[in-house]
Amino acid sequence: MSTMVIKEVFMFIKVFIIMLNRNIYIKTIHLSFNMELNKKIGFVGAGNMATALIKALLKANLVSHKNVFASDRNKQKLLKLKKQYKINVVFDNKELAKNVDIVFLAVKPQDINVVLKQIKKTVKNQLVVSIAAGITLTYLQRKLGKVRIIRVMPNIACLVGEMAAGFSLGKYATNQDKQIIKKILNAAGIGFEVKENLLDAITGLSGSGPAFFALVIDAMAKAGIKEGLSKDISYKLAIQTALGTAKLLSESNMTADEFIKTVASKGGTTEAGFKELKKGKVNNAFMKAVNKATKRSKQLGKK
Repeated sequence: MSTMVIKEVFMFIKVFIIMLNRNIYIKTIHLSFNMELNKKIGFVGAGNMATALIKALLKANLVSHKNVFASDRNKQKLLKLKKQYKINVVFDNKELAKNVDIVFLAVKPQDINVVLKQIKKTVKNQLVVSIAAGITLTYLQRKLGKVRIIRVMPNIACLVGEMAAGFSLGKYATNQDKQIIKKILNAAGIGFEVKENLLDAITGLSGSGPAFFALVIDAMAKAGIKEGLSKDISYKLAIQTALGTAKLLSESNMTADEFIKTVASKGGTTEAGFKELKKGKVNNAFMKAVNKATKRSKQLGKK
């Protein structure tokens, strides 16, 4: 058996042990999060993000369906949500705010002013959580007064329970509020507390990031098709490769560089491919993409 093969076998065993230990840790963490909040939660706006959060909360047993409320201008959307998840639906935002402990503002930025006017006199002791893009804590605080507010930047992967999110606490939010939002976000993926000015960086990285990863998957799948694979097989392989790689990096203690060195044997196929990626300055292009997306987020927040 060659030295290279022995080295690769030992590396495989190392990764397997790391993943096994990490898995046990993750399961323990998940158990600690799966405790009911004993809070009534309401969603103003019943779009994709609100629906995904409702689904995650119920699946994780953080709340009972009888303690979840939703309101929306679209009556059909609400009735569909009620039928699917057995939650409470109301057709008045003020009425919703009256009946809950936590109010999620899950509306488009252009609709936020109308909603804030509707609930201003009702929200006093409730925690208000905004996922409206670009709407700052200062703005929300000015409109609602001395109310506990948290601003969240989620991403589209919330739809499949794999959200990567950031959140910032408002002036009057408490440590208990922080623990509650962490439980909610971790039920739908992961969430990190950051200073509000860093939410733009989170927008650039994990908010826009899913589209960047989709571009990579698309390029790899098309390359596979060009080499003779069917479209169906090529796309499924590219997607599974991305999923597997993400899981390996998540569940091991390896850095991305260490992982690459494990896969890229000297003189092998991966090394040959990497030479082309370096020629195309792919690393630099992705860093610039995140930077540009972050910059644009800052610009939109000033409007």
